[in-house]
Amino acid sequence: MDFSEPEHLRMLRDSLRKFVAQKMPRAEAARWDKENFFPVDAFESLAELGVIGLTVPEEHGGIGRDILSTMVVIEELSKRSLAVAVPYIMAACYAGMNIVECGSDTQKQTLLPKVAAGKLLFAYGWTEPDIGADLASVKSTAVRDGDELVINGEKRFCSGAAFCDFIYALVRTGAPENRYDNLSLVLIPSAAPGVSIRSIDALGMKGAATTDVGLLNVRVPVKNVVGEEAGWNRGWSMITGSGLDVEKLEVAAMSLGIATAAFEDAWNYSSERQQFGKSIATYQSIRHKLADMQTQLHGARLMLYHAAWLADKGERCGVETSMTKLFVTETAKSVALECQTILGAYGYVKEFDMERYVRDALLMPIIGGSSAIQRNNIVNWSGLAKA
Repeated sequence: MDFSEPEHLRMLRDSLRKFVAQKMPRAEAARWDKENFFPVDAFESLAELGVIGLTVPEEHGGIGRDILSTMVVIEELSKRSLAVAVPYIMAACYAGMNIVECGSDTQKQTLLPKVAAGKLLFAYGWTEPDIGADLASVKSTAVRDGDELVINGEKRFCSGAAFCDFIYALVRTGAPENRYDNLSLVLIPSAAPGVSIRSIDALGMKGAATTDVGLLNVRVPVKNVVGEEAGWNRGWSMITGSGLDVEKLEVAAMSLGIATAAFEDAWNYSSERQQFGKSIATYQSIRHKLADMQTQLHGARLMLYHAAWLADKGERCGVETSMTKLFVTETAKSVALECQTILGAYGYVKEFDMERYVRDALLMPIIGGSSAIQRNNIVNWSGLAKA
């Protein structure tokens, strides 16, 4: 068993760290957070590196499916700013992976080259005002009218909808009684008539602002059903396929990046901060905090990249990805809060990045399936008898 990072991943990580230093400086990341701003220029520069093509086959202009490398990109970007990391996910994962797995041949030929070039971003339109984890109960509807669909409903917590190209929306396309069989995924242009987008003032994840989306008699071609005719009423199997495993890892990778950045800042601060005539890093209480967090992050990293390795091989790894999502996101929250205590009052003011790490880390156990849902997944999929 070899747990060393392969050379191509080390080279990718080094390249991304240079990119972050040059194109995502700390001062700019703080501004993006303060202004809730999506830095288009930084994202376009990222696309020039070719890393968005890590989920796109070579025949469509990409590098080929590489889940391990994709996680490296997400982790390194998240160390500095979710304002770039989340749009990367919206392109490489939400658009690229879903079209590769679920799109028709025509959709793959048309859309995937745009994904690889960084010219196509999807926002997930799954949850609704009354629908969270129980996605099979969505109330938004799509009704055929000739060669068009007429879509009505509401979507909530649709992050990035304000700047995406398409909302990757889960809608009901048949009787609600057959809740798993009458669902479809539809590509809704964010600028289509009848689409209204309202920003939600959330605590963290600035730059990829989460939104409410209203859908009032929105008309799109029937060919916008993901998978076209073959995808009609197959939405449930599409959202519960292997892409769901990778989605959990995307959140874990963001969490690891945030927590690592918080830890590095706390480590450096503890060496520089003087109290009672010596560095606070010399006090056992601080040293033990740092030791515990370093250990937690080591475990989180091993879990993330082991699960990504399984997903990369195409193995079903629902239990492993749920365990990873649960452990890494809860660890990130714990680490960020502990790092904040090391900085004391400085960890609470906006002149330091630490308060942003805390705000962002608090979200991670919620999105992509809450910690409670992951615990259910782990025991259910491991064969424990249900109550």
